[in-house]
Amino acid sequence: MQRLDLKQLLSQKLSPQQIQFIKLLQIPTAELETRIKEEMEVNPALEEGDADEPEDQDSGDDDDDRDDADADDPDAEFDSDNSTLDEDFEEPADVDDYDGPTEAPPEPEPTKEEGPDNADLDLSDYLNDDEIAGYKMQGDGPGEEEEREMPLADTSGSLLDALLDQLHFTQLGEREEAIGQQLIGSIDGDGYIRRDLAAIANDLAFSQNLEVAVPEIEAVLRVVQGFDPAGIAARDLPECLLLQLERRPQDATTEHAEQIIGTLFDEFSKKHYARIQQKLDLEDDELKEAVGLILKLNPKPGGAGPTGPGKTQYLMPDFILTNDNGELSLTLNARNAPELRVSPAYTEMFRTYDKAAKKDQKMKEAVSFVKQKLDSAKWFIDAIRQRQNTLLRTMNAIVGLQRDFFIEGDETKLHPMILKDIALQIGMDISTVSRVANSKSVQTEFGIYPLKYFFSEGIATDSGEDVSSREVKSILKDLIDKENKSRPLADDKLEKMLNARGYNIARRTVAKYREQLNIPVARLRKEL
Repeated sequence: MQRLDLKQLLSQKLSPQQIQFIKLLQIPTAELETRIKEEMEVNPALEEGDADEPEDQDSGDDDDDRDDADADDPDAEFDSDNSTLDEDFEEPADVDDYDGPTEAPPEPEPTKEEGPDNADLDLSDYLNDDEIAGYKMQGDGPGEEEEREMPLADTSGSLLDALLDQLHFTQLGEREEAIGQQLIGSIDGDGYIRRDLAAIANDLAFSQNLEVAVPEIEAVLRVVQGFDPAGIAARDLPECLLLQLERRPQDATTEHAEQIIGTLFDEFSKKHYARIQQKLDLEDDELKEAVGLILKLNPKPGGAGPTGPGKTQYLMPDFILTNDNGELSLTLNARNAPELRVSPAYTEMFRTYDKAAKKDQKMKEAVSFVKQKLDSAKWFIDAIRQRQNTLLRTMNAIVGLQRDFFIEGDETKLHPMILKDIALQIGMDISTVSRVANSKSVQTEFGIYPLKYFFSEGIATDSGEDVSSREVKSILKDLIDKENKSRPLADDKLEKMLNARGYNIARRTVAKYREQLNIPVARLRKEL
């Protein structure tokens, strides 16, 4: 038997404005400019310019009872309680057959974004079902929004193009060239072919209807391995290093290096130099020269040279901190504070439609469309301003707690600080502080630092004070840098040295900090 029940539920949902603010807050400065351009493309009511600029358009048609403040504010009309939009118009039920307003809007003065040729706006160019339904943010839901956000393909020269060009210059037949193209397509970002040759043979059979044997693929592979950069298309690290050694002048040092890589690579990777010296019967100088040659080789040929896929990325700071005789001054990067405003032309268009005597269905749809775009523009501008305020409040709190570091630039001056400390100080949630810290950076007199660099846990000392784990890591790195590389310090010895300096730290914590600093164990730090 079916039953019909009523239930009361209490739930929290983020408004579109809150979701938009969260998205804008977490993107770095380098992406903010692109995000603003995307918003301006989809919302013609949003344009660049100072919101305080006087309007050039004639406001003589305004009602006499409107005060001067409302006349100067382009947003006052659609925010005013006197607006008749909600009183005289209803939301359109269907806009599929909408062809634009029956009466052309008045011709506004050209702004810096608009010219006289496009003064008569055709709203049908902007109108669609998704926009009428309500404000839709970039990247929400399916449709054309996702296609617009897809990154453009990299049209610059790549490693793949360089290898294919070299393949075309070889005197290979059509069959061998097809195999070579398949092999080049199987090279990963590091420059290796990590797939089994039998799997590549199957790919050729299915995709190009070529029945080839593994020895035939190996023959073409040797040709591809002769391309630049040296070591390309190797199947593992020893083969990559041997391919590079083959191109070097064949002397005693190169021969010893090939023997080490070819027969004793496992001992070499574990730095068991005594075993290598004993098995190959090498003198100390011969072993040192051979190892030095190997260390100069490139283990990742795919990322070498201008044709490599890796690109130099420049870090753009979100904050700029200056020190004027002990007075710290914090400013936002200028790109974080763009000048945006609601389009005066769209505001005037809304006023005109709102006062129109003829209010048929198409006019209602036009007014609804214009108001929706004006609301979207206001929401976006408010989100940008809220983003600026949150960034400044968060960074000012960080500067206040880490003032000693920003004055002297000494890592040992960093104080223990976690996200909760900043959240309590600025009165915001920890997740908000996390979004700011994970993607922002600050430019100081000592370099550019990501904000998460200043967050660290506390370590107890003999004096009962807490010091930043960053300070302990700095001392640990200094101890390892100054150690005797022929007899590097083990973790237990490093623990005793730190304890002697007053830091109560366990050996496993030393190992954790060493790994976070990307420092290998003592055995792998050994040098000849």
